[in-house]
Amino acid sequence: MGKAKRTRKFAAVKRLLSPKDARLKENQLKQKRKEEDEKAKAVRRVPQIPSSMFLSHNAELVPPYRVLIDTNFINFSLQNKLELISGMMDCLFAKCIPCVTDCVIAELEKLGHRYRVALRVARDPRHPGTYADDCLVQRVTAHKCYIVATCDRELRRRIRQIPGVPLMYIVARRYAIERLPDQGAPV
Repeated sequence: MGKAKRTRKFAAVKRLLSPKDARLKENQLKQKRKEEDEKAKAVRRVPQIPSSMFLSHNAELVPPYRVLIDTNFINFSLQNKLELISGMMDCLFAKCIPCVTDCVIAELEKLGHRYRVALRVARDPRHPGTYADDCLVQRVTAHKCYIVATCDRELRRRIRQIPGVPLMYIVARRYAIERLPDQGAPV
């Protein structure tokens, strides 16, 4: 009888921890110190709160209200056959000044021929007046004297993060207001 063949064992070497292994206590302590140093070095900036904000109440919001109108708010108002200014006055129980920014008019022009009626409404001389959402958010963060009228969920989520800025939107074929102190919208 012959000699039985033995298969070689691969990786039969005893496993050793690397000195840089994260499971070692020394390395864990070094990692914690490094994270604490980074946190200490991090520059923290708190946005300056305007003096018109008393807690979450905005003292700049007084009648006549200035309402910043978004593109889709105009479109949905036309689809629901709502008169823009009279509907806002019914919702706010006060005089309101609709403000249509240049970026909203540019967005309506970009949408083309289908939205020509909305463009005609936006260019109405009663409204003083290229991504409209960013433009509206930037204007509202700079000056908190506006109510933002929009039906866009993403824009409403962004505006809700800014304290003291009320939102107007369309619910059940009428305008509704959100976060306006001492005012109730008929719902």
